[in-house]
Amino acid sequence: MSAVWYLAINGASEGPFSEQDLKARLDSGQITSDFLVYGPGLSQWTPMKDVTPLGGILRGESPPPPPSPGAGADEIDYRIIGQEMQFVEVELDPGESAVAEAGAMLYMTSEIQMETIFGDGRANQGGGFMDKLLGAGKRLITGEGLFMTVFTHGGSSPKQTVGFAAPYAGKIIPLHLDELGGEIVCQKDSFLCAARGVALEIAFQKKIGAGLFGGEGFIMQRLLGDGIAFVHAGGTIFEMDLKPGEKIRVDTGCLVALQPSVNYDVEFTGGIKTAFFGGEGLFFATLTGPGHVWLQSLPLSRLADRIYAAAPQGGGKQVGEGSVLGGALGTFFSDD
Repeated sequence: MSAVWYLAINGASEGPFSEQDLKARLDSGQITSDFLVYGPGLSQWTPMKDVTPLGGILRGESPPPPPSPGAGADEIDYRIIGQEMQFVEVELDPGESAVAEAGAMLYMTSEIQMETIFGDGRANQGGGFMDKLLGAGKRLITGEGLFMTVFTHGGSSPKQTVGFAAPYAGKIIPLHLDELGGEIVCQKDSFLCAARGVALEIAFQKKIGAGLFGGEGFIMQRLLGDGIAFVHAGGTIFEMDLKPGEKIRVDTGCLVALQPSVNYDVEFTGGIKTAFFGGEGLFFATLTGPGHVWLQSLPLSRLADRIYAAAPQGGGKQVGEGSVLGGALGTFFSDD
């Protein structure tokens, strides 16, 4: 997919724009080569004239043609059902497909055909066995399984449906990649399902600090394409649209997804006392705009820690329901 760019205009971020869009604005006089842009390979806002990949359009050269429409993802319909324990119902026309993690399927109607594959199920995935094995290996690096499952409407009826269930309490987020610049970076284990044609790649953290202390390690997951993908997050979902230079600090586990234009780093919480006794860990994740971010109020790791702490194996003590005296005194009498 062609690169996307953002323009800083009157203190606000506008975009995403393709190179064709930037050229049209240059030709019409709406912008000049001194305007600040942000895009692939940049760590900060930079004048267009100083960005090497944009040198061609500044010299009047034409960018390469966009990919043909046939390379796009399947156009699927969907509805999200439920409140805290949600599932997404995907509606497929004949020949359309959805891809999902193994074990995510809730149900499927009679004419849905299921196939387990290597790789991510993108449309027209070429190459031989080694290419597919390499694609599957990338998924293994992100902590996912080697296999994915493709669900295809293989019959003749107008519509067939397949449902995919969230793995724990929370919300399912639909990501329309064609409206989000064609790329989203998300947590390794947040992907649920997508239209066939969406590519799942790995996204390495460029900064050592973010990789070591950012809560997600060096590797996150990148969703690419022009179709719809669905990710799952815990608790309540909160979205923010950060302006250029706007910065927020969040708990490292509460980050679900972000646009690649958002700068992701980590920051020490403060003094030693705050770091060790404040209950928030040693580091915050720092997110700097421009771009959109998705946050979750209840990461699975936080929920798991509370459950383990309350369980006997984790040192917790079970107290009888409705008992004022509690478990200790009850145990004393039961031993007699």
